[in-house]
Amino acid sequence: MPELPEVASRARQMNTELRGKLISGVEVVQPKCLNLSVEEFQSALCGSSIQEVTYHGKWLFVHLNQGWLLLNLGMGGEILLVTRSSLPEKYRLILDFTDGSCLAINFWWFGFAHFVAENNLEHHKMTRKLGPNALDLNTNDLKRLFQERTGHLKSFLLDQSRIAGIGNAYIHDILFLAQLHPLRSIKSLTDSEIERLSNAIQTCLRASLEKNGAFYEVDLHGWSGSFTMEDILIGYKEGQPCPVCRTTIQKIKTGSTSSFICPVCQPLL
Repeated sequence: MPELPEVASRARQMNTELRGKLISGVEVVQPKCLNLSVEEFQSALCGSSIQEVTYHGKWLFVHLNQGWLLLNLGMGGEILLVTRSSLPEKYRLILDFTDGSCLAINFWWFGFAHFVAENNLEHHKMTRKLGPNALDLNTNDLKRLFQERTGHLKSFLLDQSRIAGIGNAYIHDILFLAQLHPLRSIKSLTDSEIERLSNAIQTCLRASLEKNGAFYEVDLHGWSGSFTMEDILIGYKEGQPCPVCRTTIQKIKTGSTSSFICPVCQPLL
């Protein structure tokens, strides 16, 4: 699933390469990904030009001169800048541009392509509840978010309504760098631990963003991200030695998800 590094890098590239393109046509293969009827969606987008592309959490925000196109790739997918003569084998949505290029959008499992009128963005149910982008938070921001909160740390960090953009791909290394167990109680965190966590979020996410995201996601031209398993510290490396103390990395159950931890570097206090 694309997380903040992948979505942010795609937004950066789309903003550079798609800005100013005029949409001349829209083909919809999977209507269930829309928030409008196919006809309404096509009417809203056709004739619009792309002004800017940004992101919030795992959502891409394509600002048009007539509203917003909001994209979420769900469990994964591709957004490819191609032509009609070089379409990929699978796609769910195509945006044709007047210059002859087109944007082929594919969802592996589920995804969303929503149109929102210019002044209605705050009423979009799926994005209005998102918390702040993870990379926009500093230590003091985290302290405020944690105030009077209960529950386990990992669950809180994965809650997109609290902090947007962190998922299971990066959470393991974030907690490892912060030397925090995923089942630590939020109320038990000290100021110094919150500072370590803040630094770990920045370090982990920016390391991947600088490499255009994870190797299993591709950019507009089909090039894979450069953040590989070699860059990952402990995530999904059960049975391998901890890079700090050489203790065997463990896979443990944490609620409905599993976590990868070093039991020495991340003790459950």
